[in-house]
Amino acid sequence: MKEKTTWQQRWERFRQASHSRGVTLAVYLALRVLVIFCMIRQFIQGNYNYVMLCVLSLVIMVVPSFLRGRFRIYLPDALEVSIYIFVFAAEILGEIGNFYGYIPFWDTLLHTFNGFLAASIGFNLVELLNTRTKRMNMAPLFVAIVSFCFSMTVGVLWEFVEFSADGLLYLDMQKDEIVTTVGSVSLNPEMKNEPVIVRDIAYTVLYDADGNELAVVEGGYLDIGIVDTMEDLFVNLVGALTFSILGWFYLRRKQGKESIVDYFIITMEPKKERVDALIGEPMEPDAPPDETP
Repeated sequence: MKEKTTWQQRWERFRQASHSRGVTLAVYLALRVLVIFCMIRQFIQGNYNYVMLCVLSLVIMVVPSFLRGRFRIYLPDALEVSIYIFVFAAEILGEIGNFYGYIPFWDTLLHTFNGFLAASIGFNLVELLNTRTKRMNMAPLFVAIVSFCFSMTVGVLWEFVEFSADGLLYLDMQKDEIVTTVGSVSLNPEMKNEPVIVRDIAYTVLYDADGNELAVVEGGYLDIGIVDTMEDLFVNLVGALTFSILGWFYLRRKQGKESIVDYFIITMEPKKERVDALIGEPMEPDAPPDETP
């Protein structure tokens, strides 16, 4: 009969596993505490939409542990820490802390990083298929192309989410920008398919149906998110292309030559020391079968 594991033994295994993960666990716990603190603060202030954002962040941070426990998929420390930092920077700092408003390049930076991370995930999905089955043996160039396309698809789908949220809930996820020049065929008095270009726009006045002035947009015309969307996709392309090129060189490299991609490669088996910590005893090779008749 298998001996029942006591809570002391479980704690010791957790402590050993924590020690083997080092910085990764420290970052995870620190960010998780900060998110919980932020959630409590927003709840006290009555900002329940931000509370749900904190809950979503906590759920996303559990995903790596879920993958390890349920599917035996082990993320490297660099990739796991990058995911934690990205979630915290985007949801907590960006949305709740309004870093998107205080720091002009914050959104651009995150979308570039997102393109890089998404490309690494797409790269890993194909590489896992390549290494786990004998029926697939994709060329390095093809793996890089799939990695790039996967990242761009994720970027486009996220822009769909932002567009839908703005259209249905008016959340302004696609941040508006002020432009001073517009060109539109809708302004053509003869209804021709020739755009009328309006330059040096100083301000725009908004009226309701009854002619009441609603707002004045100083400095030009208020763009409704098109510029922001295209900027996001362009920088996503930069991040995706960067990792795809690195991944292509990684697959073509000579043995023993290190690459940054090494720190983003997902495996289906844990490191030996991590397994030792989780099971509480060192892994020993299987004994050869007894061939004595």
